[in-house]
Amino acid sequence: MRVLWVCNQCIPAIAKNLNIEVPNKEGWLTGLSERILADKESGIELSVFFNTDYKHSGLYEDYDIKSYGYCDDAEMAWEYDYHLERDFHGVLDKFNPDIVHIFGTEYPHTLAMCKAFGNPSRILIGIQGLCSVYAKHYFDGLPEEVIDSTTLRDRLKKDNLKEQKKNFELRGVNEIEAIKLAGNVTGRTDWDKKYTSEYNPDAKYHFMNETLRSVFYEGSWDYEKCEKHSLFASQGDYPIKGLHVLLRALVEIKKEFPDVKLYVAGNKITGEDSLKKKILIGSYGKYILKLIKEGDLEENVVFLGSLNASEMKERYLRSNAFISPSMMENSPNSVGEAMLLSMPVITSDVGGVRNLLSEEEGFIYPSLDEKALVGSVRKCFSENGSEAQKTMCEKAAAKARITHDADTNYRRLLEIYKSIIND
Repeated sequence: MRVLWVCNQCIPAIAKNLNIEVPNKEGWLTGLSERILADKESGIELSVFFNTDYKHSGLYEDYDIKSYGYCDDAEMAWEYDYHLERDFHGVLDKFNPDIVHIFGTEYPHTLAMCKAFGNPSRILIGIQGLCSVYAKHYFDGLPEEVIDSTTLRDRLKKDNLKEQKKNFELRGVNEIEAIKLAGNVTGRTDWDKKYTSEYNPDAKYHFMNETLRSVFYEGSWDYEKCEKHSLFASQGDYPIKGLHVLLRALVEIKKEFPDVKLYVAGNKITGEDSLKKKILIGSYGKYILKLIKEGDLEENVVFLGSLNASEMKERYLRSNAFISPSMMENSPNSVGEAMLLSMPVITSDVGGVRNLLSEEEGFIYPSLDEKALVGSVRKCFSENGSEAQKTMCEKAAAKARITHDADTNYRRLLEIYKSIIND
């Protein structure tokens, strides 16, 4: 069975041969590819198309995995590139796959591959997020004056908040067209099943949970070793991640817990890295800085920058609670990682979150309800070290070990591939 993966980035098994640095994203592909390569009885011959820069684009047939590097510009992710479709046509003839498995719908290469391959019954799209839905929530919780604002950086890049929302909408158009061209989708929540069924009622929906990065399957959070009254958010670099709502709530949280600390991983949008970045700050970053200054939160908020898996794990374990304040998500892997580590989890009630976590396993609040957010943090901190908190964390970890069980999810993937071949 020849299976072709189409990925948003290179996987380590290929990157080591090409001297490509693998970003700290989509880590589940690492474990999954390693399982397939190690399983000599699976009958799968794996090839990979991966998004890269022009320097590493091209056909690679002399390594352990046959692969093709294509260049799909993330800076222009809303523009459909007809050249990709043409290039995919040519390379597909060499690979001759039985199944094309595309991970994610966020970029135009998904649509290009669906068009180039042209066999819906053998196309499998893995749903991650859905730009078409995210676009509807892009301005959630933002004041009108912020939505209407434009900085020097926004003018130079033609990328203010309204343009960012428009770009998500355009990405959503390509996304929906791609889903309509796919005969099969994998999903893991009621949320993604609802939308993909609306977009393509004829596509077969295959349920499959995700396997997370391997480092999170070992170790356990210990209240006695954490930094008390500290919160950890894994991202906050664009409005969908809800950092603005969390910062407004943090002002109230600080009144009761003056030592509260919020650690934020991911891209630093506040210009801390250099003077140039501070000058070329975007509207959202400028608003985040305003909230920090007006709320007297300079000593309470720490931006960590990009972290690898081990650094993320360390930050989880050192924090009092993990918090996901997003305006919209499917099933955030960061919530699953925190659950696996048996730590307190606070999350907004959006998308498919409830397929991951119940109120017996964590603190769930309505995404735009800042008072409820404050209440969830207050309750979490007030239960610090208690049996109730310990029981909640144990239940969350037990649930996560089932949801993200690597063996179960790998067997499910093989079942899906076989069902597609046999249909």
